[in-house]
Amino acid sequence: MLMFLFFLLLPVSFSQPLRGVFINCGANASSTINGLDWLSDTGYISAGTSHIITQQVLIPTLSNVRTFPLQNNIFKKFCYEIPVDRTSKYLIRTTYYYGGVNGNVNPPVFDQIVDGTLWSVVNTTEDYVNGNLSYYEGVFMPTGKNLSVCLAANTYTDSDPFISAIEIVLLWDQLYNSTDFRAYGLSLVARHSFGHDGPVIGYPDDQFNRYWEPFGLDAFPQPSSQNLAVSGIWNLPPPIIFQTRLARSLVEPLTLLWPPFPLPSSELYYIALYFADDRDSSSRTMDITINGVPYYRNLTVTAAGNVVFANQWPLGGITNLTLTPAPGSTVVPLINVIAMISLRGSFQNPPADWNGDPCLPSRYSWTGVTCSDGPRIRIVTLNLMSMGLSGSISPSIARLTALTSILLGNNSLSGSIPDLSSLRGLQSL
Repeated sequence: MLMFLFFLLLPVSFSQPLRGVFINCGANASSTINGLDWLSDTGYISAGTSHIITQQVLIPTLSNVRTFPLQNNIFKKFCYEIPVDRTSKYLIRTTYYYGGVNGNVNPPVFDQIVDGTLWSVVNTTEDYVNGNLSYYEGVFMPTGKNLSVCLAANTYTDSDPFISAIEIVLLWDQLYNSTDFRAYGLSLVARHSFGHDGPVIGYPDDQFNRYWEPFGLDAFPQPSSQNLAVSGIWNLPPPIIFQTRLARSLVEPLTLLWPPFPLPSSELYYIALYFADDRDSSSRTMDITINGVPYYRNLTVTAAGNVVFANQWPLGGITNLTLTPAPGSTVVPLINVIAMISLRGSFQNPPADWNGDPCLPSRYSWTGVTCSDGPRIRIVTLNLMSMGLSGSISPSIARLTALTSILLGNNSLSGSIPDLSSLRGLQSL
């Protein structure tokens, strides 16, 4: 786990046109909405059925949807293939609004997968009941010239997966550069702007169209001040997020129950806290703890802004964040924004020797891997029993067409089993 504190490190940047692909799923034609060119999804997927939502919707991209009917209860995945630059990282956002399209009262629950990595379970029920859309946001680096965004039915419900929109936004190299994207993807848990009571902040305020949701909670608006000179902070948050804050009225610890829901256990999280002080002279200094564990000591907040982040912080259940004024301080603690992202990977914690060629030299094949002999060496068995693996089974396992046996028991794998129909010689699973 690494901890970092950043002040003004990057050059000042101004809003630029978004570079990416914006797909209006189920639409039969392209359109321009709020200055963005939205494309029909027919060039990116051939499966599924398009529908028009007859309910009144919040935004135009929710007025149509693509569904993927199940056939004979076979759990298949349905993938959008989107051309990308394999050396770049991308923000991916999928948006869902059910609209009763399947004829059921409640939306289906299903998985979404990016390039073989189980991104998340899509459960839009609570949002839909409240009349809201659902979205999932993450950062991934492609594994090839196309990036696949897949929906996969699972056993939670027996209705058809669906999707309203997909956004793929090219990110600058310096964003999220503490993450090894060869091993992980990032999945947004929550990103809240404290004291902001307006609409969700996105593009053009955020030049990459990341969403910063409002979060009231006894916040005191921070007045505009000529003393604030926030720009160019690491990861380039939009300056507007520093216009409001959460602060105590007394010089005493500020404790937040955040995020406002329990977290899954045994996961690693990327946590970033953003601060800016509109005062010239005083030292607004504080200690930060998470669930009683020191997160950062003696943070002095400046008018130029600060961000403190950890890139692999273990959490689970209810999370308490406490900001404690330094001894003798006469200034209350404050915070402007918190962002939390979970790390996602396929086959997390693989055996230590899983690098290089899995079969050669023959005496040094990977742990759990058995290879064939002869001029055409191929992987024939995978025995990964009791190896402490977590994460999901990558669909790329189906490319190992000589496999006869796959043993994965006594691990902590999650997600659905990928389509293995190409493994014609598979005898045991």
